[in-house]
Amino acid sequence: MEKNKQKAILEAVLFTMGDAVETGRLADLIEADDEGVAGLIEELRKKYDKEESGLTINQVGDAYQMCAKPEMYDYLIDLTKTDHKFVLSDSALEALSIIAYKQPVTRLDVEKIRGVNSDHAINRLLEFDLIKELGRLDAPGKPILFGTTDQFLRSFGVKSLEDLPEISQVQMEEFKEQAEEEVSLRVDI
Repeated sequence: MEKNKQKAILEAVLFTMGDAVETGRLADLIEADDEGVAGLIEELRKKYDKEESGLTINQVGDAYQMCAKPEMYDYLIDLTKTDHKFVLSDSALEALSIIAYKQPVTRLDVEKIRGVNSDHAINRLLEFDLIKELGRLDAPGKPILFGTTDQFLRSFGVKSLEDLPEISQVQMEEFKEQAEEEVSLRVDI
């Protein structure tokens, strides 16, 4: 298949689908391999950058999605008259961090790490489509397993979970010391 036709197909599919489309599905569609798809996507990205276009193509894990450039968000928000910023509380951010780094994880696992009830935080994360149910743990009570979504990756500007920053050993020691101090304060009360 001709290269220009392949690019046109990718462009049409990504525009029409709205959601991220897996690289393998795109490769099958245009009769190419994954590397070929990545190269064509990169050419389309350069085209959009040069043309002062309002669109771009983002990689989300092993998939691609056409979306508006971040500098266009305010115009889209004005058009739809909705608030474009949601604020996560510290407790929701803590829960999200735990889920992102330890997934799949149960609500009880999150609560053990945080030391407090996390129902509200997890419900907010579900509302904002930052986490999702991945299934159930094969254990008594069949607790729900949670993991992050593609929306999480887009919101935090990472391509995949492997791109999340690593926590250094020094930071881990500081966290342990803070946790031990908090536990000793609770015991003293």
